[in-house]
Amino acid sequence: MNERCRPGVFVNGDPGWHPLVVHFPLALVVTAAFVLVAARLLRQERHAATLATVGTWNLCLGALAALFALATGLAAVLDLHVGLAARQALSLHVKWAIFTTLALVLLAVWRGAGVAQESRPSWVFIVVLVAATAALIMTGYRGGPNVYQYGIGVNQLSH
Repeated sequence: MNERCRPGVFVNGDPGWHPLVVHFPLALVVTAAFVLVAARLLRQERHAATLATVGTWNLCLGALAALFALATGLAAVLDLHVGLAARQALSLHVKWAIFTTLALVLLAVWRGAGVAQESRPSWVFIVVLVAATAALIMTGYRGGPNVYQYGIGVNQLSH
């Protein structure tokens, strides 16, 4: 395979860490939301405590992964030169990412340091968590056009 046809995703000449990292907060936070809702709804205390512990760990790890995803995303756009439409789409994605990461970190602190990890989450916490999870999904949705419509972060192959 010759050099110009070699497939790969590169951001600013470096391996594209952001596309690899973004899937971890999605998986961990969505799982945390489902598990913590189940912990709230489950009647058996022993199983609810186990689910609450698992959900708390998933949320805390998901918030940490979101920080890493935000950092890799911001690093990837430092010297990026794109057109106006792509810049606007990228800007919207970054705004969603900053808001969502902040919300997830605050939720992780609330859940991880504010209460015992095996305790059932409150309904207020569940509502805020579901909203933050929806914001995380929206952040990912806003990131899609950056790659698939504008080709940001994808090395253009010449034929």
